[in-house]
Amino acid sequence: MNQRQCPRFAIRLLGLFTVILALGVAASAEWKEKVLYSFQGGADAGSVPAGGVVFDKQGNLYVATTDGGPPSCAPIGGACGTVYQLSPPAKKGDPWTATLIRMFEGKKSNDASVPTGGPILDGAGNLYGVTGYGGTGDCVLVGVPAGCGTVYELSPPAQKGGAWTETILYSFPTSKQGYLPNGSLVFDSAGNLYGATMFGGGQGTTCDAFYQYCGAVFKLSPPKTKGGKWTEKVLHAFKGGTDGANPNGGLILDSEGRIYGTTSGGGGTSCQGSGCGTVFELKPSFKTGGAWIEEILHRFTGGNDGDHPNGGLVFDAKGALYGTTIIGGPRNAFGTVFRLSPPGRPGRSWTETFLHVFSTCNGSAPCEPNIGVIFDSVGDLYGVGTNFLFRMKPPLRKGDRWSFTTLYMFTGSPDGSGPVGLIFGKTGAVYGPTVGGGASGNGTVFRVAP
Repeated sequence: MNQRQCPRFAIRLLGLFTVILALGVAASAEWKEKVLYSFQGGADAGSVPAGGVVFDKQGNLYVATTDGGPPSCAPIGGACGTVYQLSPPAKKGDPWTATLIRMFEGKKSNDASVPTGGPILDGAGNLYGVTGYGGTGDCVLVGVPAGCGTVYELSPPAQKGGAWTETILYSFPTSKQGYLPNGSLVFDSAGNLYGATMFGGGQGTTCDAFYQYCGAVFKLSPPKTKGGKWTEKVLHAFKGGTDGANPNGGLILDSEGRIYGTTSGGGGTSCQGSGCGTVFELKPSFKTGGAWIEEILHRFTGGNDGDHPNGGLVFDAKGALYGTTIIGGPRNAFGTVFRLSPPGRPGRSWTETFLHVFSTCNGSAPCEPNIGVIFDSVGDLYGVGTNFLFRMKPPLRKGDRWSFTTLYMFTGSPDGSGPVGLIFGKTGAVYGPTVGGGASGNGTVFRVAP
């Protein structure tokens, strides 16, 4: 499938996984980076990581890739994607060990195809994630059966060195239940999984000419008896227009079971009529089985406001939400880091504050943050953009600005290029994947530390 055949949102999605040009900027002297693994690509190896990484209790890292594996997943670029385990070296200075634990086979095998979010772990060491395509669903893309997407589980072997076991927990059967799940899943305390689909859900007709509907937030409940089926429920189907459109995934839950997330579009007629995106809240019904209630906490308007939030919201101790927009901001800026503070009284609106505005975008100036931010243990924020890792420290006095520091600039092959996730290790180092760069240009997993 060439770009002329590819629908607009498919181009946007695939663009997130495309190798980003190296900036050729020297790394910061304060923090140092190490490439732990460079993906090799091709039929027998992964390529282009899909999202963040996750640690298990033994210190192994897990990452999914959108590409790599057998070329059986047309029209989605050919290959079906993989999941890797990266094990730390036994001796200091030795390389990390990469183990391919799953190579997806795609729609033709009723298997998953093209991971579109990073994996998560449960307490028993099982991995869970989503793929944008594949499964048994009836969705068709540019005339080719592609499947509507899946939620998968990978269970570790009983004995070291054995094969991992894949289980498709749910195949989205039609676009009404959701189409193209995206972003990492999240568990609640009862073992239910929550996620989002970029399209599908049965509502909205103006979000894309090729993909149906405007996206959904879903809940996947485990079976009540061993061996039973997981049950999916659409909690909210986005309509576009003044409602949100195309949720990003990366949902978070509060202590009362409310769900928070962002949509990349919708919210109004700004930003060329498609909307600049929203931050939303979903509240569970007081009645068993009742409909969830949506509230739009903020509609981005572009211009001096942010434009197209990236998902990955985080809470602070006072209940404020933090996130990023990839573009927008005062004076036609190149992205923002924002805070939404809850209203002090019922009936009032959440208050948006820009903690940082990326005013310039060139080889030496960071810009366009492409994922959300994360907090460390002392309240500093960390995030990534086009080819940089940054840290923001809160002000010491009320009314002062947050400080902004670029900790590392990625330089392209053999270094990484285009970071797409962050997680802290035990010692405070930051780990994540890049979609490009590395020894073969197929992406990396990196570590950055002082």
